[in-house]
Amino acid sequence: MKKIMFNDKYGLTQAVLDGRKTMTRRISEDQIRNSIFCKSGYESIHGYEIKPKYKVGEVVAIAQSYMDVDRFHRKGKNAAYLEYLDSILPELKLYPGWGNKMFVKADLMPHHIKITGIKVERLQDISDEDCLKEGIFEWDAGQKDIPFYSFSYADIPDYFTPRDAFADLIDEVSGKGVFQSNPYVFAYEFVLVD
Repeated sequence: MKKIMFNDKYGLTQAVLDGRKTMTRRISEDQIRNSIFCKSGYESIHGYEIKPKYKVGEVVAIAQSYMDVDRFHRKGKNAAYLEYLDSILPELKLYPGWGNKMFVKADLMPHHIKITGIKVERLQDISDEDCLKEGIFEWDAGQKDIPFYSFSYADIPDYFTPRDAFADLIDEVSGKGVFQSNPYVFAYEFVLVD
């Protein structure tokens, strides 16, 4: 089983678990390494085939550090292992995956998503509807006639459009200037399984 990581600094893992985020855009690693990409995402360019990391119908584990996996969601054969880590790690905190979800095992994760759709597009082609699926939310800020948009409940600027909020979010998560560079991305739509 594969795993997928969402940014915790901007609350994206929690947005997935709350059902507010049902889509994610990922720049192809192949595109980064080779600067080669194609509109369909599946064609061969100069003999090089580019495929999405996940497939429609695939169930993927949501990566969380072992420390963040709460006791309520520990069940089955994995529960004993995570309880063991709890017992030894408050002192050590050196075990890979305890505080860094990059090193966790997918089969120990309690939450999963199922990929329901994949499309390939330029990053700037995102619609307002898809921005909201990416975890951007609308709020009134006390002015009922003027909606504002944001991507975190932290003290951050508010935006007048979902697209502006998403552009800033993707630059925060993926690096300054990513939205402006307008790369091709795989847009994965998903549902929370558990």
